[in-house]
Amino acid sequence: MALTAAASAREILTRLHDVMAKRLPAQSKLNSVVEIIGTALDSEVCSIYLLREGLLELFATRGLAQEAVHVTKLALGEGLVGTIAKNVETLNLDEAATHPDFAYRPETGEDRFHSFAGVPVIRRERAVGVLAVQHVEPRRYADVEIEALQTVAMVLSELIANADLIDATGAASTRPQPTAAAHSQGFKLVDGMAAGVAVFHQPRITIEHTVAEDVEVERHRVYAAFDKMRDQIERMASQAEFGGGGEHDEVLATYKMFAYDEGWSRRINEAIDSGLTAEAAIERVQQRTRQRMREIDDALLRDRMHDLEDLSNRLLRIVSGQLGTAAQMGLRHDSILIARNLGPAELLEYDRRRLKGVILEEGSLTAHVTIVARAMGVPVLGRVRDIRRLIAEGDMLLLDSSEESVFIRPSPAMIEAFEAKLVVSQKRRAAFAQLRGEVPVTSDGHRITVMINAGLRDDLAALDLTGADGIGLFRTEFQFLVSATLPQREAQRRLYKDVLEAAGDRPVTFRTVDIGGDKALPYLNHDEDGEEENPAMGWRALRLALDRDGLMKAQARALIEAGAGRTLNIMFPMVSEPWEFDAARELFEAQRAWLAARGKKMPTEIRYGAMLEVPALAEVLDILLPKIDFLSIGTNDLTQFLFAADRAHPKLALRYDWLSPSILRFLKRVVDQARTAGVPVAVCGEMGGRPLEAMALIGLGIDRLSITPAAVGPIKAMVRSLDRAALIDAMQTWLAEPGRSLREPLTAWAVEHSIELA
Repeated sequence: MALTAAASAREILTRLHDVMAKRLPAQSKLNSVVEIIGTALDSEVCSIYLLREGLLELFATRGLAQEAVHVTKLALGEGLVGTIAKNVETLNLDEAATHPDFAYRPETGEDRFHSFAGVPVIRRERAVGVLAVQHVEPRRYADVEIEALQTVAMVLSELIANADLIDATGAASTRPQPTAAAHSQGFKLVDGMAAGVAVFHQPRITIEHTVAEDVEVERHRVYAAFDKMRDQIERMASQAEFGGGGEHDEVLATYKMFAYDEGWSRRINEAIDSGLTAEAAIERVQQRTRQRMREIDDALLRDRMHDLEDLSNRLLRIVSGQLGTAAQMGLRHDSILIARNLGPAELLEYDRRRLKGVILEEGSLTAHVTIVARAMGVPVLGRVRDIRRLIAEGDMLLLDSSEESVFIRPSPAMIEAFEAKLVVSQKRRAAFAQLRGEVPVTSDGHRITVMINAGLRDDLAALDLTGADGIGLFRTEFQFLVSATLPQREAQRRLYKDVLEAAGDRPVTFRTVDIGGDKALPYLNHDEDGEEENPAMGWRALRLALDRDGLMKAQARALIEAGAGRTLNIMFPMVSEPWEFDAARELFEAQRAWLAARGKKMPTEIRYGAMLEVPALAEVLDILLPKIDFLSIGTNDLTQFLFAADRAHPKLALRYDWLSPSILRFLKRVVDQARTAGVPVAVCGEMGGRPLEAMALIGLGIDRLSITPAAVGPIKAMVRSLDRAALIDAMQTWLAEPGRSLREPLTAWAVEHSIELA
């Protein structure tokens, strides 16, 4: 087909505009629509299926048997049409029958047609129908034809909605009674408790007109909206209250990069060229983005796409004149914000005196909004399903992200229990804060080193707030995760120097960049050979860094320069065999020699350590231990590798216990072997931040923990109430003849000996 996508779509839309303007019954309009599309695309079949009473009903067709209209019905997920609607995806097949979801309906007479292409008709982010074309000859439809179909489908959604041909949203029929209490679970993104009324971040913007009367007028409206949006972003960035040089500057810089992205504005212009209004063009590009997001397995790249979605929503509000977000209208009460997802700039618009918490349908730990919310001290619960079905505007909510739950329209008893827990939590935090200056020494006089895990500049304040002994794990990859491009060596050096200066005399252990797996970077092609089936066990961490040694060399120079005049502790992640540690250490030493030859000031000492996360490394500790200055056990990855259980899998996350004999015996062997070799061992991971599990680790002989800052107080309290020698004796007895788990005997022992377990 020689036409461009824009010209092809415009030709169809011009004719559709005439049809929609006529005073005809809706069925007659749909009959005309399939003729127009079929003729324009030179396609022998064009059919429209609409969602009614939960089924996709054939409503109009050119080319299939007319007696099948209003007779042929498909469930969501049934056949090619049902698959398109269920997955909100496009299909383009040269031989329809070869697709695994193909379902033949004899009443349609479609057996002689081979090629098939279909696109979803989308209304308010869900498929309400399908537009499909078919051809006798096997052929894939050209990209230009698919683009035209997708644009036409958007206009169709307006026509069928206005004619009341599709089901309502369905939310009303399944919503609980507004007075009934409800409870929902999610995923903790930012820890904390909050109470407030539900406020939806963004009222839906209804696009009244999709077909443009004058393309140039629509283009001018979009240009003006872009200018206004960029001004808003610039003002917001200049007013951000986080100080200079932090990760939030990098977050907003990435956000601004999207706002000025020429590719995005070009795609909107192309949609206007096809005959859409400014609003419809923005929504058309946004639909494409959403469809791409559904196809992306890379969690980090999906997070970055959410930033673009946030900007699209902002642009759409400006161009439509519907500017009333909850932030712009103002919060009148203590509020908990509800959203599918948020961009960082949108969160910054809210009054922090009134904003008490955030609940997201989506969200992840590495999303920009999570980083900003953590800095604001706002608890966030993510991945809460059916949020719009369960919650209505103005509902009272009790958010407890530490328990990964939200109570909706709570009863008086629920409110009383929540407030009691909140008071206890506040009192405990105050008590833990008083331990800031206390040293974590057991009751029998053994000093335990309690350090924090960090990765952001904001985390550094926790050193003084908690009285931690230092930073046992600084995750250098966080700087890479919040950047739009690979951080330059000088930016890395400044961050590392800031960290060392904030720590003062306290030690800092820098883990070299651990990317790949679930922390893939969109600007780094980490999987040249295709998608990894098991990314956590794939090309990541030290494996990636040794292959991409330019990345590691730049980081090595940045760390060495930042550590000038100090002791520098370097730790390599996911070491599987001793030769990998040797290669990494040699790379660092080569960079040290290179810098020294150029007169750069050097660290007084560089201490090299390894993370034990891969069980294979435990079998060659006799080879590794003489080479290293310290060993850190990463319990998060180690646990999933030992049990062959993905810690992110909902059915497996709670199945395998950290206090299982298999884990504890494994750790005991490692600790004993390292002690014999005179190599200090630390645990850095969630296990060390839980009082009962940390108690077990101390019972194995581990006396160095690196944990989340919020856990320092509870762990100090536990340590100061503990008789270490007595616990070590008890652990030896339990491990000799263990049951399924040591959780019960440890808990009973803690109660008997009055151990403080927060």
